[in-house]
Amino acid sequence: MTTRVEVAIIGAGFAGIGMALALQRDGRDSFVLLERGGSVGGTWRDNTYPGVACDVPSHLYGFAEHPHPDWSGVYAPGAEIHRYLVDVADRTGVSARTRLHTAMTGAVWQPETATWRVATGDGDTVIADALALACGRLTEPLIPEITGLETFPGPLFHSARWDHTVDVAGRRIGVVGTGASAVQLVPELVRRGAHVTLFQRTPAWIVPRGEREYSAAERRRFARHPEALADLRADLYTEGEERFASRSGDAVAADTARQAALDHLHSQVTDPALQAALTPDYAFGCKRVLLSDAFYPAVASDAVTLVTAALQAVDGGTLTAADGSRHHADALVLATGFASARQPYADLVVGEDRTLADHWSAGMTSYASTVVAGFPNLFVLNGPNASLGHNSSVLMLEAQAAYAVRTLARRDRYAGVLRVDPAAEAAYTAEIDRAAASTPWIAGGCRNWYVDPRSGRLTLLWPGTVDAFRERLARADGSEFLNPASASATTASTPHSRPSPGGAS
Repeated sequence: MTTRVEVAIIGAGFAGIGMALALQRDGRDSFVLLERGGSVGGTWRDNTYPGVACDVPSHLYGFAEHPHPDWSGVYAPGAEIHRYLVDVADRTGVSARTRLHTAMTGAVWQPETATWRVATGDGDTVIADALALACGRLTEPLIPEITGLETFPGPLFHSARWDHTVDVAGRRIGVVGTGASAVQLVPELVRRGAHVTLFQRTPAWIVPRGEREYSAAERRRFARHPEALADLRADLYTEGEERFASRSGDAVAADTARQAALDHLHSQVTDPALQAALTPDYAFGCKRVLLSDAFYPAVASDAVTLVTAALQAVDGGTLTAADGSRHHADALVLATGFASARQPYADLVVGEDRTLADHWSAGMTSYASTVVAGFPNLFVLNGPNASLGHNSSVLMLEAQAAYAVRTLARRDRYAGVLRVDPAAEAAYTAEIDRAAASTPWIAGGCRNWYVDPRSGRLTLLWPGTVDAFRERLARADGSEFLNPASASATTASTPHSRPSPGGAS
């Protein structure tokens, strides 16, 4: 079966649904969402580990035009966010345009027809004028290379693929990693009666979370007075923008935030040796700053053994750390993050003369964090330099979707084909590099998932505020695209070896 649409959207998480909503607002109804999972929701469908929740305030972590007055608390749990996305997709008709259990197995630009040919796992084909990649950046679990890992005899799984058949009560659980997932997961494992051996390669800066539930009266007020909810969202947005200074290296703001994190640590952990083990030796903001009121008390309890070294080897049920210490576990959880720098979908997308993975071989690049040279009529949401470390990522993807829809309306000026000028992409990349050079993400003395190890470039984070991102996209006036005459000349002079990824032939 072949389906013909104006826009094919790959992925039905926040980004995919946000792109669909933007198309609908513009009166564009010829689109389809291809979703490999069994429901919409993306990372909030896949991540179901104990304690999973958002670290952005719930009333800011949603679509601007679809406020939700009934969030249970200041920070929403993962299942609640998943229900919100399902509800929005159902109410707006996006669900009716979504094909579940349908993975993209390849996408190839067809110059003869100026369309994208998208192959799917069920053998169907989608032909689209434009392709929107909304695949997310936290989708493919990163499995570390640990000697003998396959010999572990008990339950072994990544935190993003939680095995709910495992009863953790009374069992020894090894947890590898102390990032965002582990900080949420470990206190919940302790609460459920597990003993946790926690392998910490690098401690994180952790600040108070201030979590609480909204009362029934508050939720009624939000429902009856939308203006009150709008005011709260505006306040949360302003607070988020103000956090950028401390995350990006402003000396005064960073020192204040760093001291708040140290005060938080010292108020919850009294043992000097443990305090030292949990104190980072890199700049505040270099890695993702975490929020928790429960992690330090859990680690300080008798229920957690903190190993201040990475897990190096596994020999059956014996776990050996890089410091030589040996430990035993009944189950092993890898809270080791995701393949964020090398987007797995990039191998499947073939542009005018190469795959997206080839184009990004030294790190992701783009113009406006959304369009890519050599890939006509392609939009990438939540891709290069579109993440945030201080505010809600939903704000970014909504700005990207608005830019994409505005750009689609310009296609007629370019004979239906939007080809990014390589010079525009290079200039935007240089702009990002200059802005990032002095920030903690580059110069803060740590290794983080924001930076591509192949090039040392900041490729995930936007090195500015949301306001600045919106303003930058607003300045995009179409001059980033080649006019048809120059595009034809460029194409004619470029040799085209058209690789074909699996399933995309």
